[in-house]
Amino acid sequence: MLKVNEILRVKGDVLYTITPDATVEQAIQIMSEQDIGSLVVLEHGELVGMLTFREIMRCLNHKKDIHSATVRSIMDDHPVSVTPNTEATEVQRLMLELHARYVPVMDGPTLLGVISFYDMARALLEMEQFENNMLKAYIKHWPDDKTEADE
Repeated sequence: MLKVNEILRVKGDVLYTITPDATVEQAIQIMSEQDIGSLVVLEHGELVGMLTFREIMRCLNHKKDIHSATVRSIMDDHPVSVTPNTEATEVQRLMLELHARYVPVMDGPTLLGVISFYDMARALLEMEQFENNMLKAYIKHWPDDKTEADE
């Protein structure tokens, strides 16, 4: 069964972070420049929240001033997280149940990365293609039902 650590290994280890005291405007700038949908919020090296476009849209909808509003004031300060050994099916369930597009991967207090809905879809598609290729190879080399004694 596919596990989170395998998805992270394929995805790579690039992680974009921001501090909770940064402004929402700074967060938008980073997310736009890097073409990403989330930022991990770290304080003193520890995960304290996640900031996604969802929180930014809510901020804009409430007409908060993005120049002065802080990341802390709009971030999700209790994001659901998974471990490297969590199975992909469990991550799917959590993402769908909680409407979470981004899930931090924690090994104890250590942040290893973030799994996105896109990462999950890509990993599952690649796994399906691999299994399909393996089945095709197996069928192509299917042993004959006849034995030499039957001939």
